[in-house]
Formats: sequence, structure tokens, C-alpha cells
Amino acid sequence: MTLRAYRFLVHSVLLLALVFSTRDVWAVGMETVKVAPDQNGFILDPSGNRFVPWGHNYASVDIMERLANEPERVEREFAEMKAAGTTVARIHPEMPLILTGPEQVNPQSIDQLKRLLKIAEDSGIHLKITGLACYQIKDRMAWYDAMDEQDRWKTQAFFWETISRTCAESPAVFAYDLVNEPGAVGKREEGWYLGRMGEVEFCQRLSLDPGTRNGDEIFREWTTRMVSAIRKHDQTHLITMGMLPFPGAYKAAAEQLDFVSPHLYPKTGKVDDEIKLLKQFDWGKPIVIGETFPLSCGVDDERDFLLQSRGLAHGWIGHWPDESPAKLAELKETGKATIHNAIWLSWVDLFKELGPQMTGETSR
Repeated sequence: MTLRAYRFLVHSVLLLALVFSTRDVWAVGMETVKVAPDQNGFILDPSGNRFVPWGHNYASVDIMERLANEPERVEREFAEMKAAGTTVARIHPEMPLILTGPEQVNPQSIDQLKRLLKIAEDSGIHLKITGLACYQIKDRMAWYDAMDEQDRWKTQAFFWETISRTCAESPAVFAYDLVNEPGAVGKREEGWYLGRMGEVEFCQRLSLDPGTRNGDEIFREWTTRMVSAIRKHDQTHLITMGMLPFPGAYKAAAEQLDFVSPHLYPKTGKVDDEIKLLKQFDWGKPIVIGETFPLSCGVDDERDFLLQSRGLAHGWIGHWPDESPAKLAELKETGKATIHNAIWLSWVDLFKELGPQMTGETSR
């Protein structure tokens, strides 16, 4: 090798080192999730291996606070979820902590979101990022709720531009979940929010002034705006929406989504009814059940529902407990577990039990 060639080689190596030291470098080996070419589930890119979303809603009302105050807890719990067989965690970064005003971003929260992406990459868990969460009533933004529909939609689009710009290069993102369980239309006296449970409300309406538009038209218009906002910065990751168990309300929105994500909680003795309901979400796209849990039934009915839903759904997401599984097991062994503790432990045990069958590691 000539001296000139040697210098060129050294210069090239140093240049590459500089490039990779001054940009975000995502974990080697984690692959991006795509819809399978036949629309029958998901694959990993570039390997083409089958991917099955099997996981939990995680820290539904305080993920950003945990990242800020207890990052080591988040790391530990992601490791625990992975050990239990989790492939996807659905997270809900609260909008009041992301935005400080119209088109004003909280840089600390963006740094926390980047940290969460790194935690997900290190653990090998993909993220389903749910948007526009204003669940905690005490934290609501008065300036946001005072907006009319079009300004509110503009702010919601800005939120999604911010999130997608931050996350676009990370393979840890499974999907952007536009909003949790929206309603198309409400009356102005009802306000923007619904679905109250204690001091939180998990749902919101898209319009209080529909005019001559019906629900389908509002969903089409709104979904177009949000998808366009994401696609300005991210052409790769998938887009969906968390849906209440009312398929007729969401079919129009699903036209622009990559997959469908209904929330289904079977009731005691009525598993067949829930399977019939699930079939109504078959619109020629993959289905990921974005929420399920033995909330209104026992663990046996939940098991039956999950097993019977195979062949219809292509992914399932339950809920991860705030107490660690080890702590719940300890409470059970010492006879100190409450009914609440027992329900959570029954879900974690069921999740571990069924994981190999649901993800295709075994065929039984």
C-alpha cells in the first residue's frame, strides 16, 4: 500500500468515526417492524422474520414522570417485561408534559423520550406510542382546551410532528397510536373528554362543532391530518388508532391506518360474543388487540379468548402491573396478597404461560 493510499484509508476511517459519534446511533441488531406483504401480520425488516406483538400497556398515566424521577425503575421493568416474553410495550407520553404551549416543546421531555427509545432498544422491546394523552385531569392545559376544533387539530398535528421527528430513526418504534379511544362528535356542554375513572379520563372527542359532517367524515378528515403530520418526518413506522369496541364507529378511520387496534375485554361466560365482535374489525388489515385483560372475567375466560382469537388477531397487548411480578408472588406466598394483587399476578402468569403459543414458538 502506498503512503498516499494509507493516508486516504486512515482519513476515511476517522471520518466515519466522526459521523457516527455526532449522530444518534441506534442499537445494532434491532429490526424495524413492517406489515407482511400478504397483510397477514407483521415481519421484521430486513430479515423478513415473522413478528408477533405480545405485550403490555406500561405506566399508562405516568411514563414521563417515571423517566424523569425513576429511570432505573423503567430500565428494570423493561428487563422484567422482556424476561416474561414481551415483544411490545404500549406507552402513553402525556401531552401536557410534551408541549408547554401552542407549537412549544418541552426539551426535557424530548430528552426523556429519547432515553426511553434507548431503553427499549437495549431491552429488545418495540414501542407502540400512544399520542395526545391528557388523562390526568389535574394536569390539563387550559390553553389547549380553550381552542376551537381547527386550532386543536393543528396542535395535535404539531404534537405528532414532534414525536415522529424524534423517533423516526429508531427501530424500537413498532407503531404510532394516534389517540386512545376517540369519539368523533360531542356536544359543547359535554366538553372534549370522556371515559372518566377516578381522577383520569382516557378518551377524548375530535369535534364539538361537527356542522353538517357525520362521524365518518370527521374521522377521515382528522386521521388524514394526523397521518400527514407523521409522514412529514417518518415514512417507515406503522400507524394505528386505539379503538373502543364499536367497529362501526372506526371503519372510516381505518382506511388510512396500517393496522387495526381494538380494545377488547371479554366478559365472564361470554367469550364467544367477544370473538364475534373481534371478527367485525376484520377490514383486510392486521389486527392487534391493543388492550385486553381479565378485568370483567376470570383468568380462564381470558385464556380462552386469547387462544380463540388466534387466526383473527395478529397481536395482543395487556397491562403490566405497577408492582413487580416477584413482589406479587411474594405477597401471594405470604398470604398478604389482596384481590387486586391476585388479579395482576394471574395476568402475568397467564402471559408467561401462553406466550410461546401466541407468538408461534410452539404450536400447541
